[in-house]
Amino acid sequence: MGKLLIVGTVAFDAIETPFGKTDKILGGAATFIGLAASYYQQQSAIVSVVGDDFPESYLELLKKKRIDISGLEKVPGGKTFFWSGRYHNDLNRRDTLSTELNVLADFQPRVPEAFQYSDVVMLGNLHPDIQMSVIEQMPKRPKLSILDTMNYWMDHSWDSLMKVIAKIDVITINDEEARQLSGEYSLVKAAEKISKMGPAYVVIKKGENGALLFHEDRIFFAPALPLENIFDPTGAGDTFAGGFAGYITQSENISFENMKNAVIHGSNLASFCVEKFGTERLQNLQPAEINGRLKQFRELTQFDIELE
Repeated sequence: MGKLLIVGTVAFDAIETPFGKTDKILGGAATFIGLAASYYQQQSAIVSVVGDDFPESYLELLKKKRIDISGLEKVPGGKTFFWSGRYHNDLNRRDTLSTELNVLADFQPRVPEAFQYSDVVMLGNLHPDIQMSVIEQMPKRPKLSILDTMNYWMDHSWDSLMKVIAKIDVITINDEEARQLSGEYSLVKAAEKISKMGPAYVVIKKGENGALLFHEDRIFFAPALPLENIFDPTGAGDTFAGGFAGYITQSENISFENMKNAVIHGSNLASFCVEKFGTERLQNLQPAEINGRLKQFRELTQFDIELE
């Protein structure tokens, strides 16, 4: 059984969409990634930090999902990272109302000894220096290292971001971020330019328009599943990354052909994430639901065509 190391935020979110609003609920990139990956057979651990205001029930949820939390530091007297945002009517745009770093401001990640030789490392969206610190704590290069980042780090920590991108195998970013990172409007040209920075594989997430996988001169496209109900897109990209990383770790196959499957598995889990607020939908998914929706993806994407 492979090992998956997950690094990212464990946080509180407060979300407002056209369909309702929440008080503080469980959120954070590492949380979404970990919950998504828990639906695959691997050993996983989260490296993150919370305050002592973080409920024990949330920690129990992670442990119930077989996620090792020995690398999840709890700071006495500290407050957990908090983010709140309001989505516009189309759910594609949002306004950040509040960001409180709290204990995340002084976070120094510590990789648990049992996971220092992990097969796959998933570096969730965090300051590039923190991501690099985790890479430097690994005595041996993982079979696959995956990085997620965002435009904020491109604006404020470019040099650090370039150093960590040079060290990883797969980068997952959205289309807007890919264009900013590369300076290219065409996503094909953007992926080509980004791959020259270090990663052999570039995954560009396009939200409700699916995801693209690039490797050398090969391209794979996975559509997003058309859904009747979309309540909250928060964490969908992290859920995609968790499904992608979880499937790769379970299958122990890092070929381009298998990464196609991983993209579909990531898209599949992300389709559940958006159906309720926060992590609610991811907490109690049943295997029959996951497999049933995978069949929908297959029916959506497979066809016969006659060529002369």
